[in-house]
Amino acid sequence: MNTVAQKTLFERLGGKKGITSLVDDIVEAHMQNPVIQVRFLPYKEDPENLKKIKGHLVDFFSAGSGGNVAYMGRDMETTHRGMNISEEEYMAATDDIMNTLEKHGIDEESQKDVLAIAYSLKEQIMKQ
Repeated sequence: MNTVAQKTLFERLGGKKGITSLVDDIVEAHMQNPVIQVRFLPYKEDPENLKKIKGHLVDFFSAGSGGNVAYMGRDMETTHRGMNISEEEYMAATDDIMNTLEKHGIDEESQKDVLAIAYSLKEQIMKQ
């Protein structure tokens, strides 16, 4: 039997199905978050683009957490170029991610791993 430490983060997040559920709830949290909702609400008017972006997010989270999934989207710097994301916006998005993980019952060790990944991407996302 695998212990938490032996499983990949991908497995601990519930594989592609679990990550898809997390992404759905994270994007919804972003749309409700007054600090960043202005960046996400327009996607409600463009369901095809929203579906595409969610697919990229699922692949990005899956590949980055050890899943056997290829991420074919743009890198973080290119994706966020011209957005000039502030510290406050970055932290709001990170808080949404962490709160969603907790609501989904993701274990504390896995939450810490996701937080470490989020912080490792900070410079590639902010003020681009």
